[in-house]
Amino acid sequence: MKITKYLFMALSVLALSSCLDTEPLGSDVTADQKKQAVEQNPERLSAAVSAITANFYQYSAIWDESDNQQNDFGYPAIMMILDSRSADMVCHNTGYNLFRDALAYTDVTNTSDDTREIWSTLYNQIYTCNAVASSVDSAATDATQQYDLGQALAIRAFDYFMLAQLYQRTYSQVDPSAVGGVPIITEKNSNEVASAGCSRGTLEQTYNQILSDLNRAITLLDNSENNGVKRPDKRYVNSAVAHGIRARVYLVMNRWNDAAADADYAIQHGNATPKTIAEASVPSFNSMEENDWLWGIKVAETDRTVTTGIGNFPSMMGSLSYGYVSGTGGVVSKRINLKLYNDIPSSDARKNWFLDGDGKGATLTEAQQDYVTSNGILPYSQVKYAPYNGQVGTSTNASDIPLMRVEEMYLIKAEAQAMGGNPSAGAATLTSFVRNYRNPSYNLTSTSASDVQSAVLLQRRIELWGEGFAYLDNLRLNTGIDRRGAGFDTNDVFNIPATDPILIFQIPQAETEYNKLITASDQNPAGTIPTAVPDK
Repeated sequence: MKITKYLFMALSVLALSSCLDTEPLGSDVTADQKKQAVEQNPERLSAAVSAITANFYQYSAIWDESDNQQNDFGYPAIMMILDSRSADMVCHNTGYNLFRDALAYTDVTNTSDDTREIWSTLYNQIYTCNAVASSVDSAATDATQQYDLGQALAIRAFDYFMLAQLYQRTYSQVDPSAVGGVPIITEKNSNEVASAGCSRGTLEQTYNQILSDLNRAITLLDNSENNGVKRPDKRYVNSAVAHGIRARVYLVMNRWNDAAADADYAIQHGNATPKTIAEASVPSFNSMEENDWLWGIKVAETDRTVTTGIGNFPSMMGSLSYGYVSGTGGVVSKRINLKLYNDIPSSDARKNWFLDGDGKGATLTEAQQDYVTSNGILPYSQVKYAPYNGQVGTSTNASDIPLMRVEEMYLIKAEAQAMGGNPSAGAATLTSFVRNYRNPSYNLTSTSASDVQSAVLLQRRIELWGEGFAYLDNLRLNTGIDRRGAGFDTNDVFNIPATDPILIFQIPQAETEYNKLITASDQNPAGTIPTAVPDK
C-alpha cells in the first residue's frame, strides 16, 4: 500500500463522512453543517479522537501483514530506528535485529524501509488529525468540541515536529527560511493537495505551522479543562502535555526562555512527580499509571501488536519480556554505550537500569535474574523496561509505552535556564532534580552555560535512554555520532561528522513519484554509508 494514499486523500467531506458516519454534504462543508453533524453524532467524533491516539501503535499499518514486516508497529518502531542510529543503544548487527539497517546506516536511500516507516506512520496520524479538525468548527465554543479539536492540533504538531527534525538539519543550524521543510497538509488545503500535490515549503513555514497548532491547542485545552472536560487517561493530551511538546519545539529553536517557561508549566500543572530513588532503582516503564508519566501509548491485550506475540516494542526491547531479545539467546540484547555506563556513578539509582559486566542486576529479583541469565541476555543490557504486569517472560506484551515523562521537563528547564542567560538557575534546577530523585551524591561544580548544557545532556542520555531521544539530541546539538569505545560490532563503529547528510533521511521515493510538487532538486542528498573507524 503506497504511503501517499494517506497523505493526499481529500479530507473535508470524506473525513466527516467516515468519522461521523454522515452523508456527504457537498464540495464544501459549512460551519453550520459541521456543527449539526457533530451535535447529531458526538460519539463518532469521540471515536475519531480515540483513533488518533490508536495510530501511535498499529501493527502492519504500512505494509500488508502478509509481508511479515514485524517491525511495522508505529511510533515505538520509530523510537527504535532512532535509538539504533545513535551511539547510546548498542546491539549486534544480525538478522534477528530488525533495526539493523538503522544500526549500520544502510537505510540512507529514499527506497529504504526506515524512511517509509517514519514518513508514512507520521503522515497517517496527521491524516487522522485532519479528519477530526475538518469535522469541528474552528470557532466552536462547546467545551467537548474544543477538547477534541485540541487533541487533533496538538498531536498534528507533534507529528510535524518529528518530521521536521528528521528530514532537515536542525532549526538553529540553518537559515530556516532558505531550506526545505516538509509538505504541510491540513484540513484547509487537503482538497487542493489531493489534485495538485504539495511542496515542501520551508523549514520556517513548517515550524510556524507547528507553533500555530500548539498555540491553538493550548487555548482550546485550557478552555475545555476550565469548563470541566478532563482527559479520560494519559493517552490523550492535556494542556500540560501540549506545553511539554511546545517546550521541546522551543528547545530545538533555541528559544530558551520560552522552553523553560513551558517546561515549568508542565511540571507545575501535569499532576506528575518524578520517580523516587527507590522507584527508579527497579524495572518499570510499563504502565501509564506510573506517577511520572505525562503522556503515553495505552496498550490493550487484544491489540494486534500484542496478539502477534513478537511484533511489538517489548519483544524487541525488553530483556525481561518474551520475544526477539529473550528468544534469540540474547543476541539482540539492547545494551548501553559502555562509556556512558561507566559515567553513571554507583550511587545513581539508574545504574540499576542495566546489567553489569557480569550480566548481573543489583536490584533484580531472583526470578528476573534467572530469566536474563537463562536466556543469555548480554552484559550491559537494559532492564529498565519491566514486562507486562511485572510477569517475567510473559507472552502477553501489552505494556504501555511512554511518550513524555515529567523528568524530561526538569531537564529541559535546566538547560533552557542555563542557555537563556541564567546558568546558576539551570545548575540549581539540575542539581535539585538529580539529588532528590536519582543520586543523592550528585555534585555539579561548574556553572557556566555550556557546562550546564553538557551536564544536562549527560543526564538526558541516562534518564531518557531507550525512549527515542538520543539521536534527536545529536541532531539538535549538532554533535555527530561517535560510537568509539561504546561496544558496537567492529563494522558498526562510526564517527560521523555533524554535517554529514547521512544523518538526515531522504523523502521516500513513493512520495516524490506521486507528489508532482516535490522534484528531484527538492530531495535531500543521500549521503554515503559510513566507513568503520578504529574502536578507541
